[in-house]
This record gives sequence, structure tokens and C-alpha cells, in this order.
Amino acid sequence: MTTEFRNLLDRSVLIYLDDILVYSRTLDEHIVHLRTVLDRLRLTKYKANLDKCEFAKQELEYLGHYVTPKGIRPLADKIQAIVDWPEPRCTTDVRSFMGLAEYYQRFVGSYSKVAAPLSRLQSPKVPFEFDDAACGAFTTLKAAMQAAPALRIYDPTLPTQVTTDASGYAIGTMLEQCHENGCHPVEYLSQKVSLVNTLDDARKKELLAFVTVLKQWRHFLLGRRRFKWNTNNNPLTFYKTQDTVTSTIDRWMYYIDQFDFDPCHIPGHANRAADALSRRPNFCAIVTTAFDLHDDLQPHFVKGYKSDPTYSTLYAELSSDHPSASHYRISDGFPLLHTRGNDLLIVPQDRILRTRLLGEFHDARLSAHLGVNRTLARLHQRFHWPDVLHDVTRYIESCVVCHRNKGRSRLPFGELKPLPIPRAPRLSIAMDVTGQFPRDRHGYDGILTVVDRLSKYARFLPCKYHAAAPELARLLHTGWITNQGVPEDIVSDRDTRFVSAFLTSLMAESGTTMKPNSAWHPQTDGQTERAHQTAQVMLRTLIRPD
Repeated sequence: MTTEFRNLLDRSVLIYLDDILVYSRTLDEHIVHLRTVLDRLRLTKYKANLDKCEFAKQELEYLGHYVTPKGIRPLADKIQAIVDWPEPRCTTDVRSFMGLAEYYQRFVGSYSKVAAPLSRLQSPKVPFEFDDAACGAFTTLKAAMQAAPALRIYDPTLPTQVTTDASGYAIGTMLEQCHENGCHPVEYLSQKVSLVNTLDDARKKELLAFVTVLKQWRHFLLGRRRFKWNTNNNPLTFYKTQDTVTSTIDRWMYYIDQFDFDPCHIPGHANRAADALSRRPNFCAIVTTAFDLHDDLQPHFVKGYKSDPTYSTLYAELSSDHPSASHYRISDGFPLLHTRGNDLLIVPQDRILRTRLLGEFHDARLSAHLGVNRTLARLHQRFHWPDVLHDVTRYIESCVVCHRNKGRSRLPFGELKPLPIPRAPRLSIAMDVTGQFPRDRHGYDGILTVVDRLSKYARFLPCKYHAAAPELARLLHTGWITNQGVPEDIVSDRDTRFVSAFLTSLMAESGTTMKPNSAWHPQTDGQTERAHQTAQVMLRTLIRPD
């Protein structure tokens, strides 16, 4: 049905399966829209059930929501079903409850943060244990659903502001518009961040929250007049003044530049809605692999510290009676590095030891043979050693189980992009040098092949195979340009003589553009390659020993 109403969708018509919603600003406009929809139904031979139709309504129920001119709110009976839901006793019960609750998550600020303990219980790999954290989340989620405000319908003419915040493992955002009686929410957004992003600094997490907002609400924010971005991270308001940024932040900044906005800093205590998730007690339970240092590994650690040139001096200094103040310390004979609020165990340069650790964090049952980024993130939570990225990458690339079970994640090859067809003969040529042939009596042992890309007319000009760029330029001028005229562009391979400064500047003075092919891709200059093939066949048939 969406095909028949394609030109009306999101203009005056919304369709979900066989439900059609026609919306308008005025009654006269609504009558015109209704007539258009009914005519379209008649032409496509669809029949509407009159008993199920409602016409010229200002308030109605649609897809589990109650829509009014003042906004959208969940249906009361659906919210009551959530409030009366009994305490889950198994994974299936949790999934049923979360399925209904997630349908209305746009009405609840910090939904991902509140529901994190329950979301964890949906996994079949996690033992079902409805502990205090899950019970608290269950009760809090019910209360949040009961107190869910009515969301206003987005109006592109009103001032708009976006408020974002990020915590250790989730982001929370709110889209608001300013009406005469104050600011009212249009939509909430909350989601968990990936395991890799949980290790980022606060500034990067806050910027990730803003990028997520722009992607989620692109249809609201792109192309509209300037909106306001509220964040409690003051340095982030000057994100464009950084001297150096990582490649990830560089891509984010390139995407952000599409939008027109004013960054604004607000204190954390004033960021009531979005900041609630970062100030709420951390209820998120993280599944980690229980890894103990067995007796057979401890000698490898001690021996490695003493023989490793990177840590031998540090280990001796930390083991002394008066170690200097630093981020390193000794605990039970093992050196630890304190960073980002965590104590990381330093791993010496021992092949057996590092391979064992990589196996535990990649091959173990709960590790599930995750990729490089996730394996690296889990290692960074407990261990530290130089070149850990290199070791993780090599280990996973050599994992037989990953090669056997994982599909290829390489992007599909792009479409072919042939060179444009010339408008007229002699405007675009291709040239190349072929050889090396037996030297003739004039000292020539190569051929400069020049082909008109439109008419396929070719000339084979004898030359020295190792001739310099000025010599080839003179030959091109006397053998082609004096008879055929100056071309607009020349296609060639990346021969050093063709891309030399001399030939490039000479062609530029003549108004000719040099178009060298991509490296290791001779198919770009395929016409001269095909002409070479014909010329070589002819030479083989004509040349005789006498």
C-alpha cells in the first residue's frame, strides 16, 4: 500500500500495514487530503471498512498512542498493563516485559540507564538472578512509565534545543521546543554505548552523544534554522579549536558541520533530564571473565619482569624500600599501573604469557571470539603492555575458529566508473611506451603508442625505450600534435616520464590535462594496452632472422 501513496507519505498521510492516517492543519485542507486518499483507494481498487473509519477527528488512538493537538502520550491501558506486570521469574518473562516497555521508551528519559539491569537478564548467556538491582530497575521503570509526560508534536517554526549527557556506559538526550508557556519535550533518546566507547574520556563520550542525536533526529535538525545544543562539558563547546584530533573525532566533526547550532554550557546540576543517567547510581552489571593467575603463570610474570628491558629497571625501583612517587606501584609482587581510576596489571614481554592472556580473552566461552576492538577493550580493563593492539590483531587474524565461522565484513566493491566519452575526435588521447625490442639501425628499441580515445585511430611512433621526458614530448609534438592538434586531456600510466614536472608543466601550458591511471591498474589505459597487443603480433609475424 505504501507504493500507491508514495508521493503523499510524510506530507499528509501515514501508513502502517493497512492503517491509514490522514493529517492536516485546517478542516478545508483536510477535506482535500481525504478526497485525494479516497480517489487513490478507488483507482487502486482498495476498499475501506466504513465501520472502522473515523473522519475529522482532533484526538484519536493510533498504534498504541493517544494523539492530540497538544502532543502524544501512551495509551492508559498499556501503561496500566506495565504497572500491573508481575515480577519476572525467568528470561522469557523479562523479554515480554521489556518488549512492551521498549515500545514506549521515547517517553522515558534515561531509559537505557534505568533498564540496564533488566536488559542484561535478557541474554541467555547470563544466569537468571532477579537481584536487588534488577528489582529496583523494575520498580523504577514502572514509576517512570506512570509519570511519562505528553510529548509535543514537532513544529519547525519554534525554537529548538537539544540537551545531551553521557555516563560510563550510556548516553541520554532530550529534544525540546520552546512554547509560550515554556519548553516542552518532543522526544527522549537513551541507549547504551559499546564496550569500546566505555573506555573513552568524558569529552569524547559527550561528543558521541551529540553525534548520536544528530543521526537519530536528522530529519528534525538538518536544514532548519539554528538550534541550541546544551551540554555540561564546558571544554566541548570549544571542540573546533583543537589543534590535533583523532581520526574518529575528525569524522564526527565533518558530520557535525552539516548542522547549524550554537553550543551552550549548562552546569551538571541544571541538566536535570539528560544528566540523570550520569548521576544515577551505577546499576549496570558488567559480565567479565574470571581469570586468576595460576601457579604455572606466576613464574612467567616474575621472570619476565626481570628480563624485560622495558620493565626490569621499573620493577627493581618499585621493589626497593623507597620507591619514587609515580603512577606505578607493587601489589603482591606484581607491578600495577594506575590509569583512569583503575589499576592495570603490567604484562612483561613473554610470548607464552601473552598468548595465554589473549586466549583467555578471545577463545574462552564467554569471550565468544569477539573482534579486535572488543577483545582489546576487555584487555584494557585489566592489563597493560606495549603493542597490545598489534598482538591482539595478529592473534585474531590467525584464529582458525574465527576464519571458519565469521563472514567477511569487507565493504562491497564500488561500481565501475569508466572515463567519460570524448565529445569529438582528437580531444582526448591515450599514450604509452612499449618495448624493449631489438635495436634497429637508427637506435630505436621502443614504440610510443598514441590512440584517439573516440575514433580509435592509433599511431605507433618509434623511439628509444629509455628516452627521457623532453625527448618523448618532442616526439609527441612532431608525431601527433602537428597533424591532429592539441588534445584536451591525455590518459597514461604512471610512468615517471609521464608524471614528471617537465611534461606536466608543458602540457599545462598547452591547456592539456594529464590523467594518470591508478597505481597497479593498467585497465584504465586499456586502449593503448590493446594497441600494443596488435602491434606486437604484427611485429612477430614480420620480423625474420634474416
